[in-house]
Amino acid sequence: MDEAILADSLLVERRLAVEDAIEDLVASTMDGTDAPAMELAKEILLAGGKRIRPVLALLAYEICGGSDISEVMDFAVATELIHTATLIHDDVYDGAKLRRGVQTLHEKHGLDRAIIGGDFLFVLGFGLGGRYNEQVVRIMADTSASIANGELKQLQHVGDLSTTPEDYYQIVRGKTAGPFSSGCECAARIAGAAADEIIAMRDFGMELGIAFQLVDDLLDLTGDERMGKPRGTDVHEGKMTLPLIHSLTLLHGDGRRQLAELLSNFSDNRWDELESLLTESNSFEYCRLLIKNHLERALENLSIFQEGEIRRVLENLTQQVMTRHV
Repeated sequence: MDEAILADSLLVERRLAVEDAIEDLVASTMDGTDAPAMELAKEILLAGGKRIRPVLALLAYEICGGSDISEVMDFAVATELIHTATLIHDDVYDGAKLRRGVQTLHEKHGLDRAIIGGDFLFVLGFGLGGRYNEQVVRIMADTSASIANGELKQLQHVGDLSTTPEDYYQIVRGKTAGPFSSGCECAARIAGAAADEIIAMRDFGMELGIAFQLVDDLLDLTGDERMGKPRGTDVHEGKMTLPLIHSLTLLHGDGRRQLAELLSNFSDNRWDELESLLTESNSFEYCRLLIKNHLERALENLSIFQEGEIRRVLENLTQQVMTRHV
């Protein structure tokens, strides 16, 4: 069988293992005193999603020599619970109507219940992660704090046309890339990996996470039904993504003034105008080049590991991020 097909097959197996573990957790919780909170939270938790964070945790554990994925599964599920909690809270203050292709929790059940549902998943996630050693728990706590700080910084820069690439990268490292990085690092630690392997997995996750967010930024502008939310959500919300920041930096004179006015008064009938300005400043291609560079660095971090099935799966997963329709 072709190596790429084998890698895809193993990736599907790991995703199914994660789905089974999440469904088992939901079922067991529905039988207990936490059933009302889980009844709320399970709607978005079971609504699908890429499951890339828990899958990465399983693969990082395995590439570092871990042989029993049940040893790392609680941590993997914890990463998905905490991620889903952040999505619920994101949707509340963004006023989003859809998430993962379904109605957001606050739209369906109200703000109060949505906040409770998100808080419940945070607690449940830390309950699972708290079963590991102190170092893993500390990394989880630091990562969650960084997510909060990244969210605050992003809120500070909503509609701020002076936002710099450095501001953008600080936000992304806190919100998206940090959880990728710490998930891979903690899984490596759970596997008992050597110091150089832990560092390699930490850096792999960081580079992959940055690229992943850049791809999402482009998909928000180009439109893709797999995003699970309408095209241009970030633009409407005033979020300063890197294509916009780059274009504002590169354009001068009338072009810069036109883009500034457009972003301050954006509406769906101005998409052609926005795309024209982003094309003029070569911002789409600039971001595609950055994605390629970050993913190449991610692959370089895998080079210290022995060639084999799990490394090929991680390389294949990295290639999939690279070749999403951006």
